[in-house]
Amino acid sequence: MKLSRCLILAAVVLALDLATKRWVEAILSYGEHIPLTGFFNLVLAYNAGAAFSFLSDAGGWQRWFFSAIAAGASLMIVHLLRKHAAEKLFCVALSLILGGALGNLWDRIALGHVVDFLDFHAAGYHWPAFNVADSAIFCGAMLLIVDSFLRRKSV
Repeated sequence: MKLSRCLILAAVVLALDLATKRWVEAILSYGEHIPLTGFFNLVLAYNAGAAFSFLSDAGGWQRWFFSAIAAGASLMIVHLLRKHAAEKLFCVALSLILGGALGNLWDRIALGHVVDFLDFHAAGYHWPAFNVADSAIFCGAMLLIVDSFLRRKSV
């Protein structure tokens, strides 16, 4: 898959992520939520940490630590996209992860936290709020797993 196509896919993910985050910030105040179904709300939440708010109350150093990890991972992903251009599913997966990583990196650098707004819940239990970037990273990771199984079958 051409690097330019991979970067376009990552840019689409990035644009969708940033647009949806800004939209939610325009319609909600911090902590406010809008119930949409019996299991899903829009909520405006800020996460200064990583997945599941890991290290969110660490005092601020984690902002730059997680930013450095995301920047380094993004550079590594671009390298892998160049190196494995013939592996389409692998490249799509990495492009989704790249777009998501850049979306959350943008928030960390510009805002000091990541904007989350998708809130799923059942029987009083809430999954930690997440965003489009997180969804793209998750989908990309699942595609990497599928790709690894497909490669094993072909060997």
